[in-house]
Amino acid sequence: MRIACYGVRPLERSYFKKLNKYGYDLKLIGEYLNRDNAAEAADCDAVLVRGNCLCDRTNLKKFKSYGINWVFTRSVGVDHYDLKAAKELGISVARVPNYSPYAVANLAFTLGVTLSRHVGEAVYHVHEQDFGMHPDYFATEFNRLKVGIYGAGKIGAVEGKMWKGLGSQVYAYDPYPSDFAKQYCEFVSEEELLATCDIVSVHVPYFPGKNDGLINEDFIKSMKPGAVLINTARGELANEAAVAAGIKSGHLGGYGADVVTSEKKIMGHQFANQAQVPDHDVQELMDLYPRVLLTPHMGSFTEPALEDMITLSYNNFHNMEAEGTVDQRNKVEYKAPAPKIKVEVSSGATEKVGA
Repeated sequence: MRIACYGVRPLERSYFKKLNKYGYDLKLIGEYLNRDNAAEAADCDAVLVRGNCLCDRTNLKKFKSYGINWVFTRSVGVDHYDLKAAKELGISVARVPNYSPYAVANLAFTLGVTLSRHVGEAVYHVHEQDFGMHPDYFATEFNRLKVGIYGAGKIGAVEGKMWKGLGSQVYAYDPYPSDFAKQYCEFVSEEELLATCDIVSVHVPYFPGKNDGLINEDFIKSMKPGAVLINTARGELANEAAVAAGIKSGHLGGYGADVVTSEKKIMGHQFANQAQVPDHDVQELMDLYPRVLLTPHMGSFTEPALEDMITLSYNNFHNMEAEGTVDQRNKVEYKAPAPKIKVEVSSGATEKVGA
């Protein structure tokens, strides 16, 4: 089977080849899938993409015209797909349900450590030949920090484990606390976590149309004054204008993010200057360096995570060939949105309309 693999960085090519235990014929394409390069897959039997690839109806129709029925992703999220179109076209979609949780947890922890200890400010001033002891460098110690994990799945729980190892008090908010997370985190209400923690690290999944802009003005105002906010989850979770306002007012002590809302236009690109970055809110956050630290969605860019993503993707293709399906956790299917229910109250009676 010949597989077109999009978004393969130069460093990753050797891993794709080394881990190819099923002997697939690989066509490794450096660019993310877009409207201009979908035809690269015309001589292939299947496609493997990553996040930020454009798997819209137009590209899926092209793949179908090439006889391709399997368009899989080596990411956890699948919001780069038009799943309705995939279902209508008879294209199967599979994902990687998880990979090393330490990858993203390590980066979230690193951003929290760097901002709480004011390393960014110190390095910035030293590079400006200023070796003075600024009052802004004054900090508490890690064993005195209260750290809040907002969303304690595997990644959040692992970050909590890391902070606990430094002696920090670790709290978590999650409606479904796991036994693993309970080993390292004390579960509290959302209100208590935001109001009392010195660092809040967000690890919730993104549900389009449901939790967009979760990190908004009210969220930030609910946080402890001077607290550090970390977002390595999804850019769409943050109202970046509200974050910038929180930094400028001093209510937020720092912001570290590996994600931005307009990722498809920004990540993977190099710009000649800041003015060319195609998002005003991101430009504003860049202006607030070093109190704001932005990284280029590098959380999963570790060797263990890469090996997991490639290996599990190959397994998905193998299972489709051998059994005609993939593991249930890896399968992605379109689900029609539930009909809206209008509730009318009249004379003490409640009637559901349109259910």
